[in-house]
Amino acid sequence: MQIYDDKHIKNVVFVGAHDSGKTTLSETMLYEAGLINRRGTVESKNTVSDFHEVEQERGDTVFATPLHTEWRNYKINIIDTPGLDDFIGEIISSIKVADTIVTVLNAQYGVEIGTELIWNYVDKFSKPTLFVINQIDHLNAHFEESFKSISSLVGKNAVKIQYPITIDGEQCIVDVLKMKVYKFKPTGGKPEKLAIPEDQKELATKLHNELVEKAAENDDELLELFFEKGTLNEDEMRKGIKAGMLNQELFPVFCVSALNDMGTGRLMGFIDNVAPSATDLKSESTVSGKELTLKKDAPTSLFVFKTLNEPNLGQITYFKVKSGEIKINDKLINATNGASETINQLFIMDGKKRAAVSKLTVGDIGATLKLKYTKTNDTLHEEGKPISINPIKYPEPRLRKSIVAENKKDDEKLSEALKKIHNQDPTVTINYAKESKQLILGCQGELHLAIVNWLLENEYGIKAKYGKPKISYRETIQRSSTANYKHKKQSGGAGQFAQVHLKIEPWEEGMPEPEGFNIRGKEEVELPWGGKLLFYNCIVGGVIDSRYLPAIMKGILEVMESGPLTNSYIRDVRVMVYDGKMHSVDSNDISFKIAAAHAFKEAFLNANPKLLEPTQELTVKVPEEMIGSVMTDLQSRRSIILGIESKGNYQVLKCITPAAELFGYSTSLRSLTQGRATFNSKFSAYQPVPSNVQQQLVKQ
Repeated sequence: MQIYDDKHIKNVVFVGAHDSGKTTLSETMLYEAGLINRRGTVESKNTVSDFHEVEQERGDTVFATPLHTEWRNYKINIIDTPGLDDFIGEIISSIKVADTIVTVLNAQYGVEIGTELIWNYVDKFSKPTLFVINQIDHLNAHFEESFKSISSLVGKNAVKIQYPITIDGEQCIVDVLKMKVYKFKPTGGKPEKLAIPEDQKELATKLHNELVEKAAENDDELLELFFEKGTLNEDEMRKGIKAGMLNQELFPVFCVSALNDMGTGRLMGFIDNVAPSATDLKSESTVSGKELTLKKDAPTSLFVFKTLNEPNLGQITYFKVKSGEIKINDKLINATNGASETINQLFIMDGKKRAAVSKLTVGDIGATLKLKYTKTNDTLHEEGKPISINPIKYPEPRLRKSIVAENKKDDEKLSEALKKIHNQDPTVTINYAKESKQLILGCQGELHLAIVNWLLENEYGIKAKYGKPKISYRETIQRSSTANYKHKKQSGGAGQFAQVHLKIEPWEEGMPEPEGFNIRGKEEVELPWGGKLLFYNCIVGGVIDSRYLPAIMKGILEVMESGPLTNSYIRDVRVMVYDGKMHSVDSNDISFKIAAAHAFKEAFLNANPKLLEPTQELTVKVPEEMIGSVMTDLQSRRSIILGIESKGNYQVLKCITPAAELFGYSTSLRSLTQGRATFNSKFSAYQPVPSNVQQQLVKQ
């Protein structure tokens, strides 16, 4: 296989709503370039891209699939992504390594709900983007409406490169960059090139002039040429269009029929000649803040954007060469864990097909097999020349459920399988809740959960049960309280004796030291579950020997691990041990630990104990006309609305919501808004539970 240099490698990612035709477009591009001799279809379950069994069962793209095509001395790496934001991890990891984003629309619908949801993430990456309006030959195609919807999404910077017409009943595409018409046979393929018809000349010239002006605006030299000549030639326009794409000031719009192979060759030609390559993009900063050198002779670094576990192969690791070159048998260091990995094999991947290569250069995308210590989001670098690429920040789960194996014998097997799934897809999260003794699975939605379940059953042979996660509450106090406890036990021989007097108070950051005590020592304990314990030694006159103080604190901490209200962790308390008694023979550590535990528990129950619940900071992006019903639903979930701001045709609502009220919210929001709203959440703080809710929880 030919090895291409960085100037002749283009990396594009296909994004767009479900059924926009991304998989069909990628299949047609491979066919048009002669890399496959027969086009598969999604319906026939034989496309290069959707090769996984679960994708063929569902008829949907679930995993991002790297492919490649070669067109006129350029290599185009294509990543075909899912069209549902439940699989957003696959989409954003692909965008991370792409140089140009190709947003595919169905000409029947234009910008759909799915397009809008995915665009929320596309917009954050600020990468060159072009739009492809697909299915232009469909009876219900609406090109102009589709273009207007693009303009609503990106503003006046959307510019037509092409628009469709029919001549003598045959599908044609007017190209206003080349000022030609491409006329296609019903079977598609190579078009006939024609002059622009008289009835289209005025419109085509108007659009051409708009494109010239847009191209000139993005380069000072071109702007001068434009003022001087009044126009630009095709090469000058290409230069200006590329500059506009790099600045996100110009979004070219193309039209194709991927199913009938119309316009795909021209699209590939534009990607070759105009779309930016990796070395055209702004230099990327590493974790250390240094600028990454995108050159062939720079130290080697690879960014792992995807891993896939194949039953017969093991782990396939997909990467982009971010700098330098990679060759077979090269040894690299994992920047995350310091482990050494040897690249024994190098491949160009087209779905499940692998083509071996001897090396890959900066900007290229490839794969290797059976790395031991590397997972998605890791950087591999040359030994002695550390480089760590900024990792992808994946969204927090929107759906959480407890998970257990149906057969208890599979518990360990389940944990191992979930770990592998997480390494493959970091948007699947696994946490063991120590308090509730539950394994908590986090996903992006019900469809995402269904795929995880499919993988568990079909690839790992595990049947699982799912449930509602128990909420991890915290307990604290609202006022001060004192207590004392005498522990005395005689059992023949040495007995047990200890008496402890203590005072407890609520603690908060910045409060003054306790008054009325002779403080001889202070220990500040950062609790593993959050919050603090402040432990004061206020003993005077040696009534308790200092050697027993660690045992007293241990007794207090043991109670704090299982609070008296709901067996939840206790936090944010300060304890002053100020008096007590000991016995020269019968006192020991265990005695003082028991006495301290009883005294602390009694004081806690008399200090107006309060239950705290975890709350989430929720951000909901919802169409303007649906904001009322969404707010009503959130208020019914005990949410505190922090504010609302407008963003285009959407309202962005921020609120604080108890975690206990968010179970099922993903499904509820989708139902309320017909799937048009999206949300994300992150932990906010522990807040007091309302009295009526606390009574119910304590009773339970």
